[in-house]
Amino acid sequence: MSAFDAAVAAYRACLAAEGATVDPLRAETHVEAWKDWSTAGTLAEAEAWFEAQRAANPMRVVDIPLREVAGWHVDPATGNVRHDRGAFFVVHGVRVSNTAGREVGVGGWDQPMMTQIGFDGGVLGLLRQRRGGVPMYLVEAKAEPGNYQRVQISPTLQATFANLDRAHRGRRPHFADWFVGTDRAGGQTLWRAWLSEDGGRLHRKRNLGVLVEAPAGAEIVAPPCFRWMSLWQLKALLDRNAIVNPHIRGILAGL
Repeated sequence: MSAFDAAVAAYRACLAAEGATVDPLRAETHVEAWKDWSTAGTLAEAEAWFEAQRAANPMRVVDIPLREVAGWHVDPATGNVRHDRGAFFVVHGVRVSNTAGREVGVGGWDQPMMTQIGFDGGVLGLLRQRRGGVPMYLVEAKAEPGNYQRVQISPTLQATFANLDRAHRGRRPHFADWFVGTDRAGGQTLWRAWLSEDGGRLHRKRNLGVLVEAPAGAEIVAPPCFRWMSLWQLKALLDRNAIVNPHIRGILAGL
């Protein structure tokens, strides 16, 4: 029995002595948050990895006029902005009324919003695996064009259904097979829930949050932009400014 498993057993015994019960996953995540059990390096090393990934990322983002965005057009029938292949999302307007409880008063307002095709955005998947007897989580230093300082710590999989279907005609996202499809690579789903998104900008959008446990003996080869981190480390990084993205926060909130 590993030191971590012994601590979990002692914790559950202590709760039972007080007449309290907790499910096994919740007991483990409680103990994971006590201290840094990491078998993949210290918090300082994780931070150094992240800063190196951020510094080395080659993505560059330049503001351009909306009319110059390649692959997108204004639908002459609706006035909405759409992708040429009918995938991804639509930018359209909404008129909001009966808003006495809001700051603008009862008069309401008009605004543009973004609607995901099909409303369901995609999959936010976090892969967990016992490594050296300790649960560890595979995260990515992921670049997005709208991110603060470009790169943030993200879930193992952060992909829209359009991207999973390769509507962009690029590669399939890394580790997608652990979260979607009939086989799901032999992992065990520990937690699964639809997560709401910002309703002030995104129209009725939700994403599927999933926590999957990979078998302890499974060989998982990750690119350099991925790293195994402990739950304690991820929680510690929530205290840092704009490092952990909101999608991984949403999954961690379910633990």
